[in-house]
Amino acid sequence: MALRPYIVGNWKMNGTRSMLSEARSIDRSAQRLMKVEVALAPPYTLIHPVHREAEQIGVGAQDCHHEVEGAHTGDISATMLADAGAKFVILGHSERRQNHGETDELVNAKCHAAISAGLKLIVCCGEAEETRNAGNAEPFVIAQLRTSLPETLDDAAERLAVAYEPIWAIGTGRTATTDDIAAMHGAIRALLVERFGEEQGGAVRILYGGSVKPENAREILETADVGGALVGGASLTAESFLGIVAAGADVQES
Repeated sequence: MALRPYIVGNWKMNGTRSMLSEARSIDRSAQRLMKVEVALAPPYTLIHPVHREAEQIGVGAQDCHHEVEGAHTGDISATMLADAGAKFVILGHSERRQNHGETDELVNAKCHAAISAGLKLIVCCGEAEETRNAGNAEPFVIAQLRTSLPETLDDAAERLAVAYEPIWAIGTGRTATTDDIAAMHGAIRALLVERFGEEQGGAVRILYGGSVKPENAREILETADVGGALVGGASLTAESFLGIVAAGADVQES
């Protein structure tokens, strides 16, 4: 089961309606780069506007609450996201874990809420620099995923992606070496096969995130078990993001 590379832009807390022109440019270009699956996760306020503009790219959200509804001021449910036009949701991003105290158990609960709402999942994982320096990066990330991921998932290869983002590389300009990426993605692959079986777990796309940009995208995307990229700052303009998408297309053609 070979799926196209998955290049996802995470706009984080950036973007007003003036940025719809960037989304339109990304969407139009994606129609010419069909060897790559392209998606954007704008802020909540832009999910429906981007959904209305998009003909080719997927549109998703950056988080959701684990409850369907209730007295949760300021939160948004997976059902609401789906109603706004979202097709997927990013869960367990390190910025949510660090800044909002999200635990692996909470991420797991959010996964189940998203699945119930019909959303696809991008589940994030990654280690801090001190964890890597101590030689504990792989055990830490695998333990994080064991609890964060849903226990079962039909059609896991289609409905789930895992994003490995070393915390020390997010927004810093630093990128893990291809050897480190390959080793971590290999360990994640083994866990996915263990949980979802060879056919499904062996085909789930594992994305790399952490200062991905046009200049390093091809080398990263050519690395073993890298099935795409979760892109932060470089996704805020069509020019830089499409450079990464084009690198994914080149890898597919080579």
